[in-house]
Amino acid sequence: MNAPPPLLRFESVICRFGEVTAVGGVSCEIAHGSFVALVGASGSGKSTLLKTVNTLVAPTGGRVLFGGEDVTHLKPARLRRRVGYVFQGIGLFPHMSVAENIAIGPRLAGEKLPPERIAELLALVELDPAYATRMPDELSGGQRQRVGVARALAGGPELLIMDEPFGALDPVTRDALGRKVRELHGQLGLTTVMVTHDMAEALLLADRVLVMDKGALVADETPRALLAGAGGAGAQRLVSVPREQAERLAAMEGLGELRG
Repeated sequence: MNAPPPLLRFESVICRFGEVTAVGGVSCEIAHGSFVALVGASGSGKSTLLKTVNTLVAPTGGRVLFGGEDVTHLKPARLRRRVGYVFQGIGLFPHMSVAENIAIGPRLAGEKLPPERIAELLALVELDPAYATRMPDELSGGQRQRVGVARALAGGPELLIMDEPFGALDPVTRDALGRKVRELHGQLGLTTVMVTHDMAEALLLADRVLVMDKGALVADETPRALLAGAGGAGAQRLVSVPREQAERLAAMEGLGELRG
């Protein structure tokens, strides 16, 4: 029995901006139903690569296939309906209510979301339906990002892409939202690709971790394999940060027990 084709495929993708090569020939496949984290230091090219999926960045070379079709050949409205996008800046329109922000994607595609659907989307991200009438400046950062997730899900996407979605949030809110997104990933049968600079977040949420360095894909491993030492020196430098933090916390806890 043949394996199903990947939902997303990067074929030798190159992105240049003048003299700078942000992505230098990346090839990989993302299977249906997978949760993939794309990690790397600032400037490694991870966000640029992600933006080629919904055509916010056009590759200089190579191509991106979504469902077997070159994304540059798909009508933007159709592509954006099939791909939900959550980004760090949240990007809610300040002059629009929560309901209007959530409904903006379908509205641009000529569809009006009924209030019941807005309420359902708010419930998915654990916000009361009464939030529908609020304005963005009445919300906390975590609430705004929950609205951003609801907006990304409004069109019933096949693929959810997230670019540093929790980077501006406090640790408690960040952890809660990460858990919620992982839950929704399974509940809604999504394929999810998340850019993060936080290796601990990648290891805890993803099934598969792609590591980028200077525009190149340098590792493609499961979290368990990375923790066991796989992926090469670049990947292990990133893994060493949460590992050393965990060891220091354990040492502090042990010291506290001795003092007690």
